[in-house]
Amino acid sequence: MVVVYAVLAVIGLAGTWFFNIRSMTAGEDYLAGWFGTAASSSAAADVLVAAVAACLFLLVEARRLGMRWAWVLVPLTLAVAVAFTFPLFLAWREVVLRRRAERSTPGAAHHLPA
Repeated sequence: MVVVYAVLAVIGLAGTWFFNIRSMTAGEDYLAGWFGTAASSSAAADVLVAAVAACLFLLVEARRLGMRWAWVLVPLTLAVAVAFTFPLFLAWREVVLRRRAERSTPGAAHHLPA
């Protein structure tokens, strides 16, 4: 799952910034574009609510797991994209969970679901 999440993070980064750069070079009003039509407003509301939920989850889960620098992903979510930061967090979380399993039970990592 680490690789799957990492690939999704890269796709999320590349995909969102491809269009962000196109928008900037075209001189578009980026924020106005989010709410320019009913369809884009629906997508914007969807992304905003999912981003808030993802940030809350990652902060709570990171604290529970002792992931000290995870809070950095919150401002990165605003600056880059939740499509990048959330899968990145999930990959990091998988690594942390796997290391915990390996420390608590030798050989346990081999029994973790993929």
